[in-house]
Amino acid sequence: MEIKLSSETGTVQKREHTIYEVFVGAVVIKGLNAILEIVLGLLLLFTDVVNNVVLALVQKELIEDPNSFVATYIQSLFSATPQVQSFGALYLLSHGVVKIFLMIGLLRNKAWAYPSTIAVLALFITYQMVRYLNTHSILLIFLSVFDAFVVWLVWHEYKRLQPGAAAGKC
Repeated sequence: MEIKLSSETGTVQKREHTIYEVFVGAVVIKGLNAILEIVLGLLLLFTDVVNNVVLALVQKELIEDPNSFVATYIQSLFSATPQVQSFGALYLLSHGVVKIFLMIGLLRNKAWAYPSTIAVLALFITYQMVRYLNTHSILLIFLSVFDAFVVWLVWHEYKRLQPGAAAGKC
């Protein structure tokens, strides 16, 4: 019986280590995404680089296919008023700064970062689903599913780090 228990413990530890590696990978991906959001937010706020690049790509597509649904949709997004562009820039900046702060906290195993990340991502998921109801953008579904997966990973890691946790150590 002791050999079997030892084998089960090894299996649990291996599974926990794999989940931990996926957790770290997901946090790094969210952190890189946060950096991208900050850069895009700054570019939108202080330059026309993003608009110029996207519009150049869309115009090429519209020349080839004037009825392209995707190209006309993207063009309509980027022909927004300066107020809408400022809102988008500030949204990306704030979203990115909050996420990078939380991801650094998670990577440093700060206890406050786990429940904070879960709460913030839950708010982001809620907002993304409300936006989905208005836009029907499948991208929002994918983002929300990934965010929900990250919430589960953060919750699992937080639970594992609690004193007296039964799960295997990594």
